[in-house]
Amino acid sequence: MTVEEYLQGAPEPQRSTLQALRDSLRKLLPDADESLSYGVPAFKVVGKPVAGYAYFKNHCSYFPHSGGVLTKLASELDGYEWSRGTLRFSVAEPLPDSLLARLVETMLIELGDRAD
Repeated sequence: MTVEEYLQGAPEPQRSTLQALRDSLRKLLPDADESLSYGVPAFKVVGKPVAGYAYFKNHCSYFPHSGGVLTKLASELDGYEWSRGTLRFSVAEPLPDSLLARLVETMLIELGDRAD
């Protein structure tokens, strides 16, 4: 399955919401590779997933592919349901670009720290 096939299989409004999220991630990570990771679309930098997303019946999810990113940004996640590895958001509204940028930036910093 490809990312396109995954998105084509999503019902509305999840498909449109995830497509908007994907477009935003493409702007934030223009050199990243897109593929499936753990069965869901993900953006990979130097072969490591840094941002993933998925649809479910009653919500969509963002996956930072790290147990620390969401914890570090906990004060910025008011109004969202989240756990260490998953941020849930409305099926009808993608994550705000400003929050998405912080999520990606935090993961890239973490990824850089791992490479040291």
